[in-house]
Amino acid sequence: MADWGPVVIAVVLFVLLTPGLLFQLPGNSRVAECANMQTSAVSILVHTIIFFGLIVIFLIAIGVHIYTG
Repeated sequence: MADWGPVVIAVVLFVLLTPGLLFQLPGNSRVAECANMQTSAVSILVHTIIFFGLIVIFLIAIGVHIYTG
Protein backbone atom coordinates (compact mmCIF):
# COMPACT_ATOMS: atom_id res chain seq x y z
CA MET A 1 0.00 0.00 0.00
CA ALA A 2 1.28 3.42 -0.90
CA ASP A 3 1.07 6.30 1.56
CA TRP A 4 -0.08 9.35 -0.42
CA GLY A 5 -0.62 11.60 2.60
CA PRO A 6 2.71 13.44 2.46
CA VAL A 7 2.44 13.94 -1.31
CA VAL A 8 -1.10 15.31 -1.24
CA ILE A 9 -0.46 17.61 1.72
CA ALA A 10 2.79 18.94 0.24
CA VAL A 11 1.16 19.69 -3.13
CA VAL A 12 -1.86 21.40 -1.57
CA LEU A 13 0.29 23.52 0.75
CA PHE A 14 2.66 24.40 -2.10
CA VAL A 15 -0.21 25.67 -4.25
CA LEU A 16 -1.89 27.55 -1.40
CA LEU A 17 1.33 29.12 -0.11
CA THR A 18 2.81 30.21 -3.43
CA PRO A 19 3.68 33.88 -2.79
CA GLY A 20 1.43 36.21 -4.75
CA LEU A 21 -1.08 33.60 -5.90
CA LEU A 22 -3.69 33.86 -3.12
CA PHE A 23 -1.89 36.17 -0.70
CA GLN A 24 1.56 37.56 0.00
CA LEU A 25 3.17 38.16 3.38
CA PRO A 26 4.75 40.76 3.59
CA GLY A 27 3.30 42.63 0.65
CA ASN A 28 5.04 45.24 -1.44
CA SER A 29 3.09 48.19 -0.02
CA ARG A 30 1.10 46.60 2.86
CA VAL A 31 1.60 43.86 5.42
CA ALA A 32 -0.59 41.43 3.46
CA GLU A 33 -1.71 41.68 -0.15
CA CYS A 34 -4.14 39.43 -2.00
CA ALA A 35 -3.65 38.03 -5.52
CA ASN A 36 -1.06 40.53 -6.74
CA MET A 37 1.05 37.92 -8.65
CA GLN A 38 4.29 39.61 -7.55
CA THR A 39 6.86 38.44 -5.04
CA SER A 40 10.04 39.40 -3.24
CA ALA A 41 12.86 37.55 -1.52
CA VAL A 42 11.46 38.35 1.93
CA SER A 43 8.04 37.04 0.89
CA ILE A 44 9.58 33.81 -0.39
CA LEU A 45 11.40 33.36 2.93
CA VAL A 46 8.23 33.98 4.99
CA HIS A 47 6.16 31.58 2.87
CA THR A 48 8.92 28.94 3.10
CA ILE A 49 8.91 29.14 6.90
CA ILE A 50 5.10 28.89 6.99
CA PHE A 51 5.20 25.91 4.58
CA PHE A 52 7.82 24.12 6.69
CA GLY A 53 5.88 24.72 9.90
CA LEU A 54 2.60 23.44 8.46
CA ILE A 55 4.18 20.40 6.79
CA VAL A 56 5.83 19.45 10.10
CA ILE A 57 2.52 19.83 11.95
CA PHE A 58 0.52 17.79 9.44
CA LEU A 59 3.04 15.02 8.77
CA ILE A 60 4.89 14.57 12.05
CA ALA A 61 2.67 15.93 14.83
CA ILE A 62 -0.72 14.83 13.47
CA GLY A 63 0.54 12.00 11.25
CA VAL A 64 -1.77 12.30 8.25
CA HIS A 65 -1.81 9.14 6.09
CA ILE A 66 -3.74 8.38 2.90
CA TYR A 67 -3.41 4.78 1.79
CA THR A 68 -4.35 3.42 -1.63
CA GLY A 69 -4.82 -0.11 -2.82
